[in-house]
Formats: sequence, structure tokens, C-alpha cells
Amino acid sequence: MGGPEPISAEGRRALEQQLADLHTERQDVAVTLRGDDSPGDHADEADELQRADDLRRLDARIEDITLRLHQAAVAGPAPAGVVGVGSNVTVRFTDGAVQSVEIGEIASAADENLVTQDSPLGRALLGHRVGDTVSFETPQGTADATVVSLGGS
Repeated sequence: MGGPEPISAEGRRALEQQLADLHTERQDVAVTLRGDDSPGDHADEADELQRADDLRRLDARIEDITLRLHQAAVAGPAPAGVVGVGSNVTVRFTDGAVQSVEIGEIASAADENLVTQDSPLGRALLGHRVGDTVSFETPQGTADATVVSLGGS
């Protein structure tokens, strides 16, 4: 849609939990860093470098999630009548199959009707209205789907 995307309440909770878990993991890794000039062998140095890399990776992910949560707060809810994160959408594919999906922030193996916002179908649906036909890429090539109905989060 071009700007900061709204986020569903469930997606927000999942990101906030992930952020809390990352902060805990970061603390655990940070306490293992020596931070002094004590002598050690090459294995100690390699472990130290790996933990430093882990900290950089954790810091980057923490920053990404914090930014995403901030952008979602700025974006507010999705406009009425427009597919957004948290929307329940019924689509009809060109083969006549009809499926209801929820546009979500984070993939969940437990929810087979969840389509993430960054998946090909999710990206194609964002910002569209009932009656719109969208195209998206699949492993078999380009496919089309028409938005049949739209519900909120």
C-alpha cells in the first residue's frame, strides 16, 4: 500500500512477545561476553566473535520489530472496505475455487487460513476492495483472484 501498514491485534501481540523473547535472549548472550583483555586461546576468541555476531543479529531484529510496531501505531487501522493486515477476505480463484483467508503479520503453522502480508497473495490483496481482481505469482506461474467479500480484524 506504500506507507506504514496497520497490524491486527493478534499480530501486535505476537510481535510484542517475540520482542520480549529477543530482549531476554540478548541479555543471556550479553552476559557471556568477557569484555576484558584476559588471555584466551583461539577457540575462546572464536566463541567471543560468534557471541558478538549473535548480539548484532539480535539487535538488528529488535530494531526491526520495534520499528514495525511503531509504524503500525502511526498507520492506525486499515480503512473500511479495504484489505489490510487483520482483514478476513474471501477470494475466488480463476478455477472457481473460493477460499476465506486472513491477512496476517506473522505466519502460523496452526492457522491454515492465514496468508501473511508479505506473501505473494497477501501483497496482491492489500489495498484492494470487493470486486477487485488481483494477480500474484505462484510456483506454477501467475494466478488471479477476485475479492468476493471483506471482513475486519
